[in-house]
Amino acid sequence: MISTLLVANRGEIACRIFRTCADLGIRTVAIHSDADEGALHTRVADTAVRLPGAAPAETYLRGDLIVKAALAAGADAVHPGYGFLSENADFARAVRDAGLVWIGPPPEAIEAMASKTRAKELMGLAPLDAKDVTAADLPVLVKAAAGGGGRGMRVVRDLAALPGALEDARAEAASAFGDGEVFVEPYLENGRHVEVQVLADTHGTVWTLGTRDCSLQRRHQKVIEEAPAPGLPPALTEQLYALAERATRAVSYEGAGTVEFLVADGRAHFLEMNTRLQVEHPVTEAVFGVDLVAEQIRVAEGHALPAEQPAPRGHAVEARLYAEDPARGWAPQTGTLHRFTVPDGVRLDTGCADGDTIGVHYDPMLAKVIAHAPTRTEAVRRLAGALERTALHGPVTNRDLLVRSLRHPEFTEARMDTGFYDRHLAALTEPAPDPWAPLAAALADAHGRSRFGGWRNVPSGPQVKRYEMAGEEHEAAYRHTRAGLAADGVRVVHTGPHLVVLEVDGVQRKFDIARYGDQVHVNATALTALPRFPDPTTEHAPGSLLAPMPGTVVRMAEGLTEGTEVQAGQPLIWLEAMKMEHRITAPTDGTLTALPATVGRQVEMGTLLAVVEAGRP
Repeated sequence: MISTLLVANRGEIACRIFRTCADLGIRTVAIHSDADEGALHTRVADTAVRLPGAAPAETYLRGDLIVKAALAAGADAVHPGYGFLSENADFARAVRDAGLVWIGPPPEAIEAMASKTRAKELMGLAPLDAKDVTAADLPVLVKAAAGGGGRGMRVVRDLAALPGALEDARAEAASAFGDGEVFVEPYLENGRHVEVQVLADTHGTVWTLGTRDCSLQRRHQKVIEEAPAPGLPPALTEQLYALAERATRAVSYEGAGTVEFLVADGRAHFLEMNTRLQVEHPVTEAVFGVDLVAEQIRVAEGHALPAEQPAPRGHAVEARLYAEDPARGWAPQTGTLHRFTVPDGVRLDTGCADGDTIGVHYDPMLAKVIAHAPTRTEAVRRLAGALERTALHGPVTNRDLLVRSLRHPEFTEARMDTGFYDRHLAALTEPAPDPWAPLAAALADAHGRSRFGGWRNVPSGPQVKRYEMAGEEHEAAYRHTRAGLAADGVRVVHTGPHLVVLEVDGVQRKFDIARYGDQVHVNATALTALPRFPDPTTEHAPGSLLAPMPGTVVRMAEGLTEGTEVQAGQPLIWLEAMKMEHRITAPTDGTLTALPATVGRQVEMGTLLAVVEAGRP
């Protein structure tokens, strides 16, 4: 019987596993890098162990240190969570060799499915050979053979672009997974990403716990998932179950896993088997009323699953909240998460809390929010409403995109596919700030500040405050009167430092105000208070390329030096941040006149990387 369990991961998944352990009466051990010493997962665990020496981004990949930490803390079991080590057969063996219980499938099963190319061969399929790809095969997808999460993936629509895509994918895969092997497969433009949750014990029982649709993706990484996958014909669903069970039995699988497919034209195309718990497992838990982590632990302890699996109930939808800016190429964001509260009625899986710092070393996912209801329509509506009422004060997030996605007709009518954001991203990220937010912020700031000195017997001009909102400058004008604060076009019903009520066209509207330095949050609208006199030293020359986020310069275009002529859109610099590579491209045809960036340099957001002067010399 397991009494103490170490989670070989961090953040949201560690907190989620610890929650189940607490229910089962199992003591918990967290591991952490120096950057994560005060992180939420270390605070909720019974014991925390520092992993020394490695850089923050590499700490959780050091299997040798993790095994030592488990033994030092008196753990008798290790759960890998999800991520690189969860599908690492050598790590699973090291855990077992140390006399610890491994909460996962046998190493042999991991090896059989770890390489996507070998997994396809096991299922009787074969990937394309890159050298044999012709124009008739396009579009194709270049994929990393190891790992996942959208890293090491490139869509190729032009045969001439294939060599560059292979090179980029190999470099990113090697950096992310320590394995640069890639392969090529057909890219189905309008397919749906559908998967089957499996759970198997050591006694020959295999459960196929329904389908999930994960078609809404950015950078080939899932954003919104749901269970069951809507609108699938019964015969196709049964085929998916049969294929998933076949893959599970083929490798003598044990524990929780997921078999993934691309569904197009009524047919299922096998993609891979993930030999671990998936990020989106909560929607299956909600529909089937099971705790998959608890079942993983029971299977590892040798218990048998009931012969009859539980029946599904209702529909569940999950949205992943990321600290990122979808309108700027999904650029990861950093900073202090001042406030994070979600309404009652939905499930929240998170590794963050008020006051935590979102850093540069790890994936920018903040949390998952899950809604369950009797019908899909109710579940989608409940999730959209909860996200809309969520307080997120701090870095830019994808919250507004999620709300708009959930309410988009293509999604509400279950007509979505993996090309959803390719078609709709521009419209979904169109700024729609509240036009009254600047005035509400200004009135809250002015409340009580000049009750006696602000009002004058002689009429004078209004007080004016300036804010940046959705990339544009806005002015808010108000006056101090005998009756209090007033503004044109509205009736000021109430003002306070944290609440302003305005009557607009006969309708009262409430504005919740929170201020952190020059950052102001008015309901769901974020503002930046601007100084009365801008600092000219903060301005940059035209053509300046600034780091869109904190990160490390990992590559630069070959032969790039001052004086190099460049073309608009040409990749110049590759920045690695939050486990993803981001290309910095030339904004125009011109000449490179400055190049402060160097490979290996760590930069903060806004750091000058290069300057491109438009035109030819």
